[in-house]
Amino acid sequence: MSKYRNLIISTAALLALAAPAQAGKFGLGRAALPEEIAAWDKDVAPDGTGLPAGSGSVEVGEEIFAENCAICHGDFAEGVDNWPKLAGGEGTLADKDPLKTVGSYWPYLSTTWDYVNRSMPFGAAQTMSTDDVYAMVAYILYSNDLVDDDFVLSNENFLDVEMPNAGGFIVDDREMAEKHFWNPEPCMENCKDSVEITMRAMVLDVTPDEGGDDAAAVTDEAAPAVEEAAVEPVVETVALDPELVAKGEKVFKKCKACHQVGEDAKNKTGPILNGIVGHAAGAVDGFKYSKPMKAAAEDGLVWSDAELAAFLTKPKKYMKGTKMSFSGLKKEKDIDAVLAYLKSYAD
Repeated sequence: MSKYRNLIISTAALLALAAPAQAGKFGLGRAALPEEIAAWDKDVAPDGTGLPAGSGSVEVGEEIFAENCAICHGDFAEGVDNWPKLAGGEGTLADKDPLKTVGSYWPYLSTTWDYVNRSMPFGAAQTMSTDDVYAMVAYILYSNDLVDDDFVLSNENFLDVEMPNAGGFIVDDREMAEKHFWNPEPCMENCKDSVEITMRAMVLDVTPDEGGDDAAAVTDEAAPAVEEAAVEPVVETVALDPELVAKGEKVFKKCKACHQVGEDAKNKTGPILNGIVGHAAGAVDGFKYSKPMKAAAEDGLVWSDAELAAFLTKPKKYMKGTKMSFSGLKKEKDIDAVLAYLKSYAD
């Protein structure tokens, strides 16, 4: 029993001696050392404060992204299932259902760099080198059509990158500007005589439907109109090279996150592509096309080999405002292979 008593006394004596060095009113711990704070301080401010020296190219970033991020965010940062889209959404912030991505919404590139550096890739956060983070962010910029494919991002040119929505944010001054609206004694119960549904959340489809003529009218009104397709040209049947089709199937894996082909194909983020080669644009039933695509369809655009090849090379350059976040196929032989593969799925 005495040895335990002596141990308690010795421990108490040590704590008493250490007390002056301990931080806080509870006498616990100590003040963090500067080097310890630096190890945890990873913040990168909009003005570049905290940004480490380094660089990374779009080309390297594409490889890193494909290996670590594409499973959730898609090969082209277009998003998979419910995982976030990192690219696209240009000009949608005023829509009822805006697409907020790095390119369309985020005002500061430092937000992207800081988040990738701190939290990505999922399940292996903070395992990438500084140069890899620069490369990853460079590829995300490229996916948003903000830089060219030969761009190299570094701490030296970081602040030169202009984000499209940099001027879209204002200082939150509600504490002063709206203070006169505040009620010191807010109503907590029986604040209205009756509660009724006056509008419906059409985008999310979450408003309870109790039936009735009104609900049917709203549903009909909300349903997107399906435009009649233009008269489709006759597509000549040409023998396809099996090897080229097989290669096209491999390249098409980059498209499968958004598009499907085959007997059971369904519209996803993008429309089904059965019979697309040689047919009118914007003519897939049940798919809600972007305004630019609708306009092109009304002007009589037909997806010939040449038109599809131009579109697949750089979609955003071919059709400004397209919803497709795919940055484009760089190799002509890959485009030829994809066209052959798509031709194998005629109507």
